[in-house]
Amino acid sequence: MATQTTMSPPVHLTLPTDAPRATPGCDVCAALVAQRGEAYRRGDRSAVSDCNVEIGAHRGRDRC
Repeated sequence: MATQTTMSPPVHLTLPTDAPRATPGCDVCAALVAQRGEAYRRGDRSAVSDCNVEIGAHRGRDRC
């Protein structure tokens, strides 16, 4: 069995995407944006990410 003696090629990552924006006039989007803001102020980046996913999924379903 051969053993690899060289390094793997580098991994190229992209910059993070911008946070999704709320649809104006949508109460659900507004509530999620408020939750995201509170999570950001607490330093809870996991909750910020969760809110971003929920906003994106909500907007993607045209529920606004």
